[in-house]
Amino acid sequence: MSADLIARIIGMIVFSIGGAFAGNGISNYYHQGQPLIYTIIFGLVGALIGLVVTPYLTTRPMRGLRTWLTRLSADALITSLFGLIAGLLIAALLAFPLSLLPPPYGKILPFLGALIFGYLGMAIFVMRKSDIVNMLGGLSSRRENGAPTSWGQTNRTILLDTSVIIDGRVADIAKTGFLPGTLLIPRFVLNELQYIADSPDGLRRARGRRGMEVLSELQKAASVLVRISDIDVEGVREVDDKLVILARQLKCPILTNDYNLNRVAELQGVLILNINELANAIKSVVLPGELMEVNVIQEGKEINQGVGYMEDGTMVVVENGNKYLNQQIHVTVTKVLQTAAGRMIFARPEGKE
Repeated sequence: MSADLIARIIGMIVFSIGGAFAGNGISNYYHQGQPLIYTIIFGLVGALIGLVVTPYLTTRPMRGLRTWLTRLSADALITSLFGLIAGLLIAALLAFPLSLLPPPYGKILPFLGALIFGYLGMAIFVMRKSDIVNMLGGLSSRRENGAPTSWGQTNRTILLDTSVIIDGRVADIAKTGFLPGTLLIPRFVLNELQYIADSPDGLRRARGRRGMEVLSELQKAASVLVRISDIDVEGVREVDDKLVILARQLKCPILTNDYNLNRVAELQGVLILNINELANAIKSVVLPGELMEVNVIQEGKEINQGVGYMEDGTMVVVENGNKYLNQQIHVTVTKVLQTAAGRMIFARPEGKE
């Protein structure tokens, strides 16, 4: 039984009782005969009003308030609470002198002062949220070397996409400490991951189950903060669109390796943390003329070419390398080419021109 239905039933009973009393009172006041008829009519009208109006007075406002609160970040909630306390303290200090004013001002102004200063305190603290959070971080948190660190930096929220959970590298990256803050996984992302894990296609099912294992590994890691939230975006069905809107509302980045989501989010001003870009950034840097050792494992597309790979997966194309298949040889780098698929290194066997 839903909350709306329960509220409607309770409202119908309460309003019908109130209508019955009102009908009886009206009948007695105007000295009308047959008060039972008035009682029944007003009771039925009250029941109808209670059946229709009650959800808009109870469950709907509470649901809207809950949705609004879930969209607020922890920083906004904490700063608004501090602002409310500060505003009420100021109102309490002014309450006594205001109460000495002649009536009715002495009775009304202290109450109005509490409302006004409470609201002003919350509004001012929320507007200066980033400054207050950074100030608290500088006072309460320090790094191991003694330098201050920002509470907002170390406690930021990062939204996780389905693709990055399935990818699996996020678990290793998070354990290293390069993702400070809370990894937030909305319920709709978890539902999509479960849908993939239950897919009739064997490959998709295996990818979904791997994502579930990665998520379980993240939750078990002591150094990683993972939070699964029921927060949702109403009126939107696509998961990528929900993530972008949610990231804009929470003012937080999205961690993904989905190229299409990357482009769409960047066009809407959302910060993207792309694991593929991170992987390309940390690959070994080599320059033309450097010596390196590579194992030639296969022939290349061109004549006499051999192909090997570095430890980070970078492809090395060796001229005349087909002569050294399945051999570990020393090569000299001749050219480094950056492509959309990644970095490629061209080299020739050492001592060969």
